Amino acid sequence: MSDDYAHGRRDGLRLALAILAAEEAKWSALLGESRSWRTNATREVRHKTLQVAQARVQTALNRLTPNASVEIDPELASALDKVGL
Repeated sequence: MSDDYAHGRRDGLRLALAILAAEEAKWSALLGESRSWRTNATREVRHKTLQVAQARVQTALNRLTPNASVEIDPELASALDKVGL
């Protein structure tokens, strides 16, 4: 796999993490706000689903990150700081 291709895949996963983080923040703000228990239950399920999706994308990103160096890549660190991980 070429370096450019691998870098593009990591960028795509970072973008996915950012999108999932934004969606999770939106749904976490709405948890318990409705008078309907059904709506609240649906929001809790969506929130948990987004958390699980974030964990899976993070795992995929970790697998694509080169293990040659012990310290974390500064580009990766800044992207993770942006999404709050």
